[in-house]
Amino acid sequence: MYCNGIYHLFYQYSPKGVVWGNIVWAHSISKDHINWVALDSTIYSSKPFNINGCWSGSATILLGNKSVILYTRLDPQNKQVESYAVPANLSDQYLREWFKPNDNPLMVSTPNMNTSAFRDPTMGWIGRDEHWRMVVGSRMKHQGMAYLYQTRDFMNWVKAKHPLHSTPKIGMSEWPNFYPIAGAGSTGWTHWCWENT
Repeated sequence: MYCNGIYHLFYQYSPKGVVWGNIVWAHSISKDHINWVALDSTIYSSKPFNINGCWSGSATILLGNKSVILYTRLDPQNKQVESYAVPANLSDQYLREWFKPNDNPLMVSTPNMNTSAFRDPTMGWIGRDEHWRMVVGSRMKHQGMAYLYQTRDFMNWVKAKHPLHSTPKIGMSEWPNFYPIAGAGSTGWTHWCWENT
């Protein structure tokens, strides 16, 4: 994420070893994309609802130059849900501390979805219609799914009627990517690109 002249690199990190578990979000910053400085972890289990770790997600800049992070966590019933965090101090250009509001989560799976495969929220973009779009990876039986969500206010997300993308016989759609691209001869965003990593 690029914010106020600083590049922010957020990445999953397991501070207790090289095996999966106790996942936090590490944070490094740079002014030139070459020299990086590691800061303290940004997102970690600081509240009871984050006791099972803070998993993958994405960061973006909202209107008004405000930053936000979306990430996956487990709720008390071990269902995967999407939550958000905001900077604790907007005057800190390094965005060292982040706050997880108590109105989390932002998104939960619907009854017909796989609650143990609902993760990796990838921040979309705000379109000409002033709707933000975001995609979440999932699976249904042996079919990888990517669900599209929309919102105007960034707080009340609505799932599209049909998946954005589905692929048979792959299992979980991990780390879907979603971003606008300009069409040939276009001066603005005209298409959305889907990528499953």
